[in-house]
Amino acid sequence: MSNASPHVAVIGGGIFGVSSAVHLVRRGATVTLLTEGEFASGASGRSLAWLNSAGRRSRPYHDLRMAGIDRWRTWAHRTPGSAAAVHFDGGLTWAPEGESYRERYVFERDLGYDSRWLMPDEVAAIAPGVDASKVAEEGAIFNAGEAWVDLPSVLRLLLSELREAGATILEHSGRCKVVVENGRAVGAITASGERVKADAVVLAAGPDTPAQLAELGVHIGNDSPVAFVAFTKPVDSPLRAVLNTPNVAIRRTVDGGLAMDSAWSEESIEFGADGEPRIADEVVERLLREGSEVIEGHPVLELDHLGIGYKPIPGGGEPVVGGIDGVPGLYTAFSHSGATLGLLVGELIAEEILDGRIPALLQSFRASRYSGGVA
Repeated sequence: MSNASPHVAVIGGGIFGVSSAVHLVRRGATVTLLTEGEFASGASGRSLAWLNSAGRRSRPYHDLRMAGIDRWRTWAHRTPGSAAAVHFDGGLTWAPEGESYRERYVFERDLGYDSRWLMPDEVAAIAPGVDASKVAEEGAIFNAGEAWVDLPSVLRLLLSELREAGATILEHSGRCKVVVENGRAVGAITASGERVKADAVVLAAGPDTPAQLAELGVHIGNDSPVAFVAFTKPVDSPLRAVLNTPNVAIRRTVDGGLAMDSAWSEESIEFGADGEPRIADEVVERLLREGSEVIEGHPVLELDHLGIGYKPIPGGGEPVVGGIDGVPGLYTAFSHSGATLGLLVGELIAEEILDGRIPALLQSFRASRYSGGVA
């Protein structure tokens, strides 16, 4: 971008929006950050936030995720006050009954991913707090380089930096939209009609991103389901690793509780007559039981609160990041892996906007890959 100090409007109060804003101001841009409600009130506030590149995925996506994890290590090392927000204690997973994760383990090893095969009697020494009797008889995969992050804590630190840099922050602005004139993104507008002029716009509105792009004639795949995470009250347990078991995924929380979700509980969500999602008490109770079953000593887990809403997942599963062909000045960030990619995506979007080039890591993740393209 030729403007030495461009003004960029960033729409979104989650990790992608705030990270993009911070990386832009670090490089000298003038930034206005607009949010619908409070920061982390969307997907970033109710995410399992597991930092990983486990399992099978394309090589470009794996490389992007590995770079994303690397950024978290650097940030945690260099950022005062980050110790409670990022925890590199590894991840443990095992296969459902009747399946095997041996091929997955070999796949990960062939990629150079830090994976170790543990037999059940080896789990306690590597991942304390797990009930080894619940581990698959064949064993489990331990990924030592994985972590979890508390995104609300991270956002508070990033926002402090953003405010110190003099960025303008418009919180509780309702559904903010991109303003396009003569085919180019020229700013943003709040729900009340307040306009922000800008040289470029970053749209990072979580699950609302595909709908907003569609209003501009840009069509991307959207597989976002309604999901929920159950957060428990503090639990006395030595558990530290992230667990991804057949019936429940678990991580610790900054207050000593647990965050838990699962595929089956997501499928159990119903909708009321008002169209709002409903979670039956028995579904939550079962999720808590499943969590207790895989933790050593089977502690009684008490629900603190639920986080429910749409989980951002692009069609095909892989991220949509970067400039929008056909709408000059518009950039977007839409991905399921928001926690893993959060810091890196903000950095790469800032690079693309300010340097006028597409970073190699983003080449595979353009919105233009969808057949719909620009109407």
